[in-house]
Amino acid sequence: MPTVAFHTLGCKVNHYETEGIWRMFMDHGYERVEFDHDSDVYVINTCTVTNTGDKKSRQVIRRAIRKNPEAIVCVTGCYAQTSPGEIMEIPGVDIVVGTQDRKNMISYIEEHKKTKEPINGVSNIMKNRVFEEMDVPEFTDRTRASLKIQEGCNNFCTFCIIPWSRGLLRSRDPENVVRQAQKLVDAGYKEIVLTGIHTAGYGEDMKDYNFAMLLRDLETKVHGLKRIRISSIEASQITDEVIEVLDKSEKVVRHLHIPLQSGSDSVLARMRRKYSTGYYREKIDKLKKALPGLAITSDVIVGFPGETDEEFMETYNYIKEIGYSELHVFPFSRRTGTPAARMDGQIDDDVKNERVHQLIELSNQLAKAYASTYENEVLEVIPEEHASDDNNPNHLIGYTDNYLKVEFEGTPDMIGKLVRVKITKAGYPINKGTFVRIMEDVLFEEAK
Repeated sequence: MPTVAFHTLGCKVNHYETEGIWRMFMDHGYERVEFDHDSDVYVINTCTVTNTGDKKSRQVIRRAIRKNPEAIVCVTGCYAQTSPGEIMEIPGVDIVVGTQDRKNMISYIEEHKKTKEPINGVSNIMKNRVFEEMDVPEFTDRTRASLKIQEGCNNFCTFCIIPWSRGLLRSRDPENVVRQAQKLVDAGYKEIVLTGIHTAGYGEDMKDYNFAMLLRDLETKVHGLKRIRISSIEASQITDEVIEVLDKSEKVVRHLHIPLQSGSDSVLARMRRKYSTGYYREKIDKLKKALPGLAITSDVIVGFPGETDEEFMETYNYIKEIGYSELHVFPFSRRTGTPAARMDGQIDDDVKNERVHQLIELSNQLAKAYASTYENEVLEVIPEEHASDDNNPNHLIGYTDNYLKVEFEGTPDMIGKLVRVKITKAGYPINKGTFVRIMEDVLFEEAK
């Protein structure tokens, strides 16, 4: 049986797609082995969001070539899409496929075995208008299942290379989304995370269908689904219709990731973001009414070109005012090929790092404050894994619907199930809890 090994860099979408590619190999009789083992084929799924992403991708490619010089080395993903020439120049790379046409990978491998010639299968992503179907009915190592519903982005923010590596926005057929969601639930998943490059932009390329309608369909047509989580939603995509769906929904969780990037209007304009701080705040207020107790997480970039101390403080104070439950803070990274990389007023690394530290400190305070409001409350948790640092195998870790990470004592059979846990000691990054009961039993009792 031929073997294949995978290495994935970058985001959740890449991890999802690696699972999709693995399914294709599995259907063609391959066995999956660990990446540091000898394998007949190595597939490296690359990232290009920063220059470091490119560099790490090249390191991993070279590692595979050293491991087994006889193996077929296949490179895919975002860096492959934007710089196929650069990758083809690495001696030992056999096949390059970008972020589309991955279904051709197996036939390229067969072709390469005959000709021994390297194959560049990368085509112009900007011409693609069709979502590439990749079914992932289950995942190798997760209790939360991702479901990719769209691809690409039309925003062209000045700091971002992604439209060039992923192309323009295209949505997956709603029937296929619902069908795959049902498969995931049938495979035992209680929670589905809707994911994509610009997830809630879903449907913007469709005539009579949109993201709100998809949420409604998932809620009503997928039997046995307990939780729907949206991986990310832009402020500009939070329509009144979406808010209404969230308000009425029994399944969409009380956690939304709403990227901010900056709390200063002048910086947002330079970033070419599609909203102002006032617009963003208005959406947050409406959401908090629809979903009381809502956890809002966000991304922030500090040290964007020209960011003054005043602009940074605007961001700092704005974040405090919104009251996020957690932030992902990034120092601005000059991505070659983006307008922001060429802008005047590039900020010194020391200043960037100082600002990052201030925001991380603020994020920790906000996260603790948010968690503390749930002390002594009973919340629903889906345990995902055993606590690693603990000698007690019965310590489990999972997430509540509002994305608090909880450790509590349970039994291994609870993993992947919906259980009630009382938060006994709030904290960040982890809360301690005690097990109350398994929800499945309750539902079963009610059904009787």
